[in-house]
Amino acid sequence: MKLNYKSITAGITAGLFMMSAAFSPLKAQESPKEEDFFRIARVVSPEGTLLEVGGLCTLPNGDLGIATRRGDIYIVQNPTSKQPYFRKVASGLHEVLGLAYKDGSLYCAQRGELTKMTDTNMDGKIDKFETVYAWPISGHYHEYSFGPVLAPDGTFFVSGNVAFGDEEWWRGESRVPWRGWMMHINENGKMEPWATGFRSPCGLGIIDGELFYTENQGDWMGSGGLTHVKKGSFVGHPAGLRWTNLPNSPVKLTTEQLYSKVDPRFRRDANGRAIKPENVENEKFYTLFDMKKFFPEIQLPSVWLPHGVLGISNSQPLSIPEGVFGPFEKQVLVGDQGQSKIMRVFLEKVNGEYQGAAWDFRSGFQSGVLRMAWAPDGSLFVGETNRGWGSAGDANQGLQRLVWNNRVPFEMRTVSARPDGFEITFTMPVDKKQAEDIASYAVESFTYKYHPVYGSPTVNMEKPTVKGVQVAADGMSVRLVIDGLRQYYIHKLTLNGIRAQEGSYSLVHPDVYYTLNAIPDGEKLPASALSTKNSAAKPAAAATKPGAKAADAKAGAAKTAAATKAPAAVTYEQVKPLLNKWTCSSCHNADKKQVGPAFKDVAKRNYSVAKIMQLIKNPQPENWPGYATPMPPLPQVPDADAQKIATWINSLK
Repeated sequence: MKLNYKSITAGITAGLFMMSAAFSPLKAQESPKEEDFFRIARVVSPEGTLLEVGGLCTLPNGDLGIATRRGDIYIVQNPTSKQPYFRKVASGLHEVLGLAYKDGSLYCAQRGELTKMTDTNMDGKIDKFETVYAWPISGHYHEYSFGPVLAPDGTFFVSGNVAFGDEEWWRGESRVPWRGWMMHINENGKMEPWATGFRSPCGLGIIDGELFYTENQGDWMGSGGLTHVKKGSFVGHPAGLRWTNLPNSPVKLTTEQLYSKVDPRFRRDANGRAIKPENVENEKFYTLFDMKKFFPEIQLPSVWLPHGVLGISNSQPLSIPEGVFGPFEKQVLVGDQGQSKIMRVFLEKVNGEYQGAAWDFRSGFQSGVLRMAWAPDGSLFVGETNRGWGSAGDANQGLQRLVWNNRVPFEMRTVSARPDGFEITFTMPVDKKQAEDIASYAVESFTYKYHPVYGSPTVNMEKPTVKGVQVAADGMSVRLVIDGLRQYYIHKLTLNGIRAQEGSYSLVHPDVYYTLNAIPDGEKLPASALSTKNSAAKPAAAATKPGAKAADAKAGAAKTAAATKAPAAVTYEQVKPLLNKWTCSSCHNADKKQVGPAFKDVAKRNYSVAKIMQLIKNPQPENWPGYATPMPPLPQVPDADAQKIATWINSLK
């Protein structure tokens, strides 16, 4: 079902009134949340069915195809009804992590091959399995294969995970050809290597006819992100460079060339044992865009998805069709397996390269979001799994559906780069008084290290200044003029002060992260066109009274002395904002295992407060061997915050 967003916004006043009326008068000033617009619905499956979903695709007749990590293939008839009918059509395949439909057949990526599956006699069971193309595997557990996705010309893309070292268990390795690569395969079984530098390329998608993929944080990967994959490009992880000497490789960069610029940190101790690379504070480091100056074939992420904020294990990117999900049509959704949620991305091209903005969209799924597919009615099927990987939510696997209720949320719709800042459009008119106040906005910029350590802290953080704002006459957009834009950096814009014109609602998601790979040319706004009103500006300082300096010094000394004392007991309500701010709650729960151990289990280790503070900044994941995702270093957490977090953890004993 298609809905015309323009007709919705044409009657925006009536729509706002209806939205206000939809909520209790007693809570007139309480702003709506995600769940007030996008409902998560259960899809009932037969009792005993293990839907560890590895692949989803919608068939031309509206049926849903499901592939599971346990090797089963299902066709679901009437999948959006209250009683969908599940039919198992195949089993015994090897860790299927993708599913596609083409010309009457299903295609899946098993561990070692792209397989074509056909029901030749139309009896409801697949009876013909054909190997389209087989690639080498070493047998390592981490050699997952993802895909396929269909290119516009009907060919296929499949990606290959790296393995990990035996002794150097932290280091990604390409033990056999095309691990850490993207493969381009036609129906006749011809494969051409497409690009390399992949570590864990779980999410493949075609956006505007172009191939994109999502990456997960890990060694050499500072954070997750969404990247445009061009033929012959290198996206960052060095393992696959081992095979660039093969005659059909479109990438010519070698391992030796890369390591001549950045240290891979192969180190051994006095006993000859390999030493795991750790984050080094206050070191000189390279970023990925620094490396691009040496090696132009490096492809930067189009949109970084900051780790712990916009996911921890990014999965499938999926374009929103025209007429679906209201104001967000033609944008991109990205799933996250670890945080069991979906993010939203707006892409634009600047100087020929993709870049754009990312927001949270909908959280609260029952298990890790791995695959998504559109239903004919415009709802979204969400396939889930967490076995071996961990995730938020109360289930280990399942299938759910995301349904829009046709009400328009108050959100930023787009963020676009401008020569002097950003232009932000909204789904509803903003209150002009609030929007013209530069105190309603805050900006931070940061990036990540390019190094062999697992993940990266945010580095080179700055707080650019909002110099002025121009609000459109209709209240549907603002231009922010910012002093201190930095090319290649992630710019976090926070719009906590913005309110809707009707109802005075705050934005459902006030934070957006824009990856500024290029600053566009063009005219800058003149100062005369800007509002520079700032309700947060401090009044001019009064003349200092005699003795005031001494009093200030005494107060400062008392404050410093108080800060050095052991902190008093910390409650959960006090520490909760810090757990969210520093992304601790992305992976940890107070009482139960999630992606990482429960805080209560950490408390049982009887670490001192000082030791926990040390582990926050430089974790030792080898101490927790039962967890698949190592914790990244967090040296950016201030000591005062780390101390409060550590004190609270120890209070759980």
